[in-house]
Amino acid sequence: MTWLQALLLAIVEGLTEFLPVSSTGHLIITSSFLGIASDPFTKLFTIAIQFGAILSVVVTYFKRFFKTLKFYWLLFLAFIPAAIMGVLIGDYIDALLENVSMVAFMLIFGGIILLFVDKWFKHLEISGDSTPKVKSAIQIGLFQCLALLPGVSRAAATIVGGLASGLNRTAAAEFSFFLAVPTLFAATAWKLIKYYQQGYLISEPQWQLLIIGNLIAFIVAWMAIKSFISWLTKHGFQIFGWYRIAVGLILLALQALGISLHII
Repeated sequence: MTWLQALLLAIVEGLTEFLPVSSTGHLIITSSFLGIASDPFTKLFTIAIQFGAILSVVVTYFKRFFKTLKFYWLLFLAFIPAAIMGVLIGDYIDALLENVSMVAFMLIFGGIILLFVDKWFKHLEISGDSTPKVKSAIQIGLFQCLALLPGVSRAAATIVGGLASGLNRTAAAEFSFFLAVPTLFAATAWKLIKYYQQGYLISEPQWQLLIIGNLIAFIVAWMAIKSFISWLTKHGFQIFGWYRIAVGLILLALQALGISLHII
């Protein structure tokens, strides 16, 4: 992997991780067009740079992370369902990650859902809760399990879960950001452990790529979070629905044209 390839992947990760558009689908397209090899370090890189993205959440909402113990209890309740499912069916999920067609169809299906989300939950902008409760945290956690399917988008699943549990748009989006911290941290730690268990080591040049990748992902994700909340408050989800459908169709078209696509 070159420095330019690492930079572009980090930008894509930062832009898409917290938006309801599926970072997996975008990394497929980016890596395929850049001709990035699907080697063990590249796979580690795409997971490890999530650490930079989650740091952007902690920095943006620093005071919220050190406010009350109840905040951590709610995050724990929301984190547990996907963590358990990940352990139980992790190998099956890894196999699904090689199915680009599934990623495309999940992008399109999720996009169709987002086209109607604003209408379904319009009443919550007035009557919706601004703070999650125990019941809503558990429900959001169950929705996050859907994101184990590649192409669904963790952000999309948890935000819709938040709306379905009675939160308003801003509260649902923000809790989705918060839940990303333990979820993506666990995914990063687990990937590092497996990488070393398989006998691989990270060389000095690779460490440099990881450091710059996390830095870029942090900066871009920080800007994306700020912009997303502002857009969501004013315009809603529909544009993300159309965008997902377009990306899904692009993936299917590339496959039909015989262009090699892979999940790195």
